[in-house]
Amino acid sequence: MDAPGSPNSSATIYDDEVFKMACDQFQVIADYLNIDQSDREWATYPKRAVAVTLPVHMDDGSTKAFQGYRVQHHIALGPTKGGTRFTLSLSMGETAALAMWMSWKCALAQLPYGGAKGGVAIDPTKLSRNELEAVSRRYMQEMIPFVGPHTDIMGPDMGTNEQIMAWFMDTYSVYMGYAVNEIVTGKPVAIGGTEGRREATGRGVVYLIERAMSMLKLNPEKCTAIVQGFGNVGSVAALSLAYKSGVKIVGISDAYTAIYNPKGIDVKAAEQHVLKKRHLKAFDQANHVDPNELLTMKCDVLIPAAVDRVITEKNAAKLQCRILAEAANGPTTPAADLILEQRWDEIFVIPDILCNAGGVIVSYFEWVQGLQSFLWTESEVTFTSHSGHGHRRRTRHQSQTSPRLVPMSGDKGSFDLRIPLLPLARG
Repeated sequence: MDAPGSPNSSATIYDDEVFKMACDQFQVIADYLNIDQSDREWATYPKRAVAVTLPVHMDDGSTKAFQGYRVQHHIALGPTKGGTRFTLSLSMGETAALAMWMSWKCALAQLPYGGAKGGVAIDPTKLSRNELEAVSRRYMQEMIPFVGPHTDIMGPDMGTNEQIMAWFMDTYSVYMGYAVNEIVTGKPVAIGGTEGRREATGRGVVYLIERAMSMLKLNPEKCTAIVQGFGNVGSVAALSLAYKSGVKIVGISDAYTAIYNPKGIDVKAAEQHVLKKRHLKAFDQANHVDPNELLTMKCDVLIPAAVDRVITEKNAAKLQCRILAEAANGPTTPAADLILEQRWDEIFVIPDILCNAGGVIVSYFEWVQGLQSFLWTESEVTFTSHSGHGHRRRTRHQSQTSPRLVPMSGDKGSFDLRIPLLPLARG
């Protein structure tokens, strides 16, 4: 059988554009490393994939069946780790791609995990709280035979949050007969969560942007940024850039609205608006723009922090940023990568497997806390994420990979960060 993503590969349960994209990325690095063709297939296909049907009683008295998935990519480095997303478009193929990227991310950060991902194909905004709890608990109930603190640890992702992680933990704990808070990460601090976990991914994105700015000799207070996606990661990144780094935020967006104001956007006001309304529809209406054009508007830092495949061969040549920080998973297609490679002296790319690794690193701390009954403050977690002290030294790799791998020289090959990072991730 041919390797996934090759022209002659046969149909599988993973057939999906996102999985094909992840396989195409792997093929580029496999060619770069001269990996034997016979070793490529098993390196992309997951170790295990589970599909479940979730019958749920709705508030109107009806019963609806939802589709749930969990993919464990590989178990060579330890238990698998990965988020659980609730989104209507979720498929087995997309879940497998996300699990593969998670494997690369964990290996790059030197965490003792293989990659996993899971979720349910639903729109959580259309469910009542009772219905959302029922879906969450039924999903974990179906997953109990396949997950565990030493088998597969879940965490939050798109469409899920601390409350859903608490329902997951409670459902698993009821089955076991005692509290097992290490079964999930990203849960409330009151039941064993880690201080700073919710902000970890966004803070990690900003930390790496600051490192890139330092390398490129850019003054943050004279820079502008556009953040596509104003969810957990995007909003934290925007707030940190604005109030910690001094960067002017000129563009933000969510699934409904895009806003661009060259004079700057009050991101604190935007955050408060979203907390009340759950979207940006009615915020700063005088400065609404076409969401398709936001990514190509002028800025120094562009942060795609929403969904995959938003930077394509159609808009990659039009980007006007100096730094492209991939806060989302798979925001740039392989075809767009080729265009950005030609623009190596214009755009500095921080690839997703490095850029958004802060979340899984702090999740690792939370998992260790649960296993060993530790309790760390937010300042300890933040400091440890950016340093290399004691047994936590592995996290230093995430914060220093970008500057160490890409010297500021005229060597064109040294600027495509995705090329040197993926071989490291493969190990």
